[in-house]
Amino acid sequence: SNDPNVASVPFDSRRTGFVIAEGAGILILEAYDEAVKRGAPIIAEMIGYGTTSDAFHMTAPDDEANGITACIELALNDAGINPSDLGYINAHGTSTVLNDKLETLGIKKALGKAAYDVNISSTKSMTGHALGAAGAIETIAVIKALQTSIIPPTIHLDQPDPECDLNYTPHKAVKRDINYAMNINIGFGGQNAAIIFKKV
Repeated sequence: SNDPNVASVPFDSRRTGFVIAEGAGILILEAYDEAVKRGAPIIAEMIGYGTTSDAFHMTAPDDEANGITACIELALNDAGINPSDLGYINAHGTSTVLNDKLETLGIKKALGKAAYDVNISSTKSMTGHALGAAGAIETIAVIKALQTSIIPPTIHLDQPDPECDLNYTPHKAVKRDINYAMNINIGFGGQNAAIIFKKV
């Protein structure tokens, strides 16, 4: 789009592709017991993750969202929580036609009815897509949501795609006390990753 206001519009019917961004994010992980022992300030606890590969197409996601679904289910199982425990999902939400509708389908298949209760957003609506750095940057957004009880929005979501019918936290951040949050990343070649954090 030539209009910067609709250049990155995840889950919107006007979306035409992602906007490349620059950025970096760094997270330091430490065994929980070790951090407690040395009195480290613990920001959040990583409690589960899942990874899958679609083995479907070089760039397009699996058209049944099976890989994304399995990835989310693996993360939930690893974390030992129920879908209804999730308060926030930072979606991969690239503003591409295929990603957004298939990620939505994967979330619905993995979470069932709980998919309609969780706040979801794509921070790429504000940052663009930092490619290899996106996962770290968006994981930091997830942790900040846990710390502050503020869910970041999906901005410019004015004309939702009928196939993208979940709560994408449109336009404005919302206050919500959450205990568990997930970040989803999906890459070319069918790479899927989901990671779950717990408030400490």
